[in-house]
Amino acid sequence: MTAPLLAVDGLNAHYGRAHILFDVTLAVGRGEVVALMGRNGAGKSTTLKTVMGLVRASAGTVAFDGAAVTSEAPFRICQRGLGYVPEERRIFTDLTVDENLEVGRQKPRPGTPEWTRERLYEIFPNLANMRGRRASQMSGGEQQMLTIARTLMGNPVAVLLDEPSEGLAPVIVEQMARTISKLKAEGLSLLLCEQNLHFANAVSDRAYVMEAGHIRYEGTMADLYAADEVRQAYLTV
Repeated sequence: MTAPLLAVDGLNAHYGRAHILFDVTLAVGRGEVVALMGRNGAGKSTTLKTVMGLVRASAGTVAFDGAAVTSEAPFRICQRGLGYVPEERRIFTDLTVDENLEVGRQKPRPGTPEWTRERLYEIFPNLANMRGRRASQMSGGEQQMLTIARTLMGNPVAVLLDEPSEGLAPVIVEQMARTISKLKAEGLSLLLCEQNLHFANAVSDRAYVMEAGHIRYEGTMADLYAADEVRQAYLTV
């Protein structure tokens, strides 16, 4: 079995004295889409932030593309080819779509598809129609797509995607699912935090389920759909 592209082992994290993550262990293979699922407050976003170096790990290790990155600064992890799309989007609202994409540009990486604005506009046709529009004049769904596209301008090997369907209209959620499927077809690996089981099932190969900072379940999406007791315990509202 080949080594995973992203390997998280025994990860712990704190906010002050509050212990948030407890021995979180997960992996993402090359070209794989993995969903990290759970209710609000389960620790999903903190997991992504700790992997990305935005929250310091108090124990455990993170390895990406064969290199230990647990103690590296976020910009160093980004330079290695791990992209991050936060739930808050954090686009530059005073810049146009074109300008936002240009901000994210990094050099192409060997063995990784090269993303240009033209290629991204093929994946995100809505953005192509508003390339001169300021981001502040875009809808929430359009801003979410812009955030993902800007991250891809860094030519990442893998992307951490936080709640991509949160707060979006159903038609935009469907567009987002198709977009993620296209990115997977390009060979991109993704770890996404998600609460929407139907959305996760449409795009993901496997799932981890979190509760109170612990990984409670791991399996394929088909296995998760069949595990009624797991869904009732950790995913239903």
